[in-house]
Amino acid sequence: MRQIILDTETTGLSPALGHRIIEVGAVEMINRRLTGNHFHCYVNPEREIDAGAQQVHGIALEFLQDKPKFGDVVQEFLRFVERGELVIHNAPFDVGFLDHELALLSLNPINTCCAGVIDTLKLAKELHPGQKNNLDALCKRYGVDNSNRTLHGALLDAELLAEVYLAMTRGQESLMIEMSSAAQTSVTDAGFAATLPQRVLHASAEELTAHAALLADIDKECKGTCLWNK
Repeated sequence: MRQIILDTETTGLSPALGHRIIEVGAVEMINRRLTGNHFHCYVNPEREIDAGAQQVHGIALEFLQDKPKFGDVVQEFLRFVERGELVIHNAPFDVGFLDHELALLSLNPINTCCAGVIDTLKLAKELHPGQKNNLDALCKRYGVDNSNRTLHGALLDAELLAEVYLAMTRGQESLMIEMSSAAQTSVTDAGFAATLPQRVLHASAEELTAHAALLADIDKECKGTCLWNK
């Protein structure tokens, strides 16, 4: 199973207001193991960055002036995420921005090239209702070291989210292992039992008489409606 843990940084809160992606970070995980492969790029948004957004990620427009436009990196990005399952915290936000950027390039939405999307914020709310479930809170809850996270950064946040996701879903992994082991044991036991000689025990005359009497009593209580008499 190939999963891509992904995060973006943007110029503001909504693509509907013309905001754009300025950073994409993603790490690859196969069979719940980080491979070390990652995708990371800064993007020139060709527009101003909201002051509130800049306070969150600390990325200034001046820094992005010589960076590639999204269209310059889109094919490399799509190759990296292709056929992977995306794992994103607050997925509707990032997916909305990615789809907006793809639409500007007349490309299909992100889910057409991926195997699905897992929203870890939704998962966290189900596991910890009524609690803080932002990335910092989850790092603290699951013992993930986020001491280097003074500002939001797409690649760092993707790396942290990967560790949080593994911690959140570790019980599922154990369950799958137990189910697999139980199924294997069941098949093994069945094969072993099939090799044993079969011993048939017949009821004695007294047992057959007692059984018949019991069935007669049950039929009487049911006023002759028992199915075995029909």
